[in-house]
Amino acid sequence: AAGGGGSIPAIDPGALQDVVALAGQVAAQVDELLRNVHCGLQALTALSVGCIQTYRDGVESLGEAADLSIRAMYALVARCEELDRAMQPVPALAKRIRDMKGTLERLEGLCK
Repeated sequence: AAGGGGSIPAIDPGALQDVVALAGQVAAQVDELLRNVHCGLQALTALSVGCIQTYRDGVESLGEAADLSIRAMYALVARCEELDRAMQPVPALAKRIRDMKGTLERLEGLCK
């Protein structure tokens, strides 16, 4: 070393081997951690995809159910309108029945 007379001590080969061994252990632990993180992310991704598919299927089912309900409601309204039209003669028929009943009552009165 040039300059101030400070000398670098010799590197202990045993310490260097310890550092290399520790670095290998740390690398193995980092690899294991990354594998665990990768597996966790894959599981979360699969769960997210499943949730999104379930949501999509639910929305589609809801849309189909709403469409069927609307169609059924329109069919019911149409049937009610048909029934209303079919019931139009009922009041006149009821009046005729009341008139007949009155006539029968008068005839019964005459026969007594």
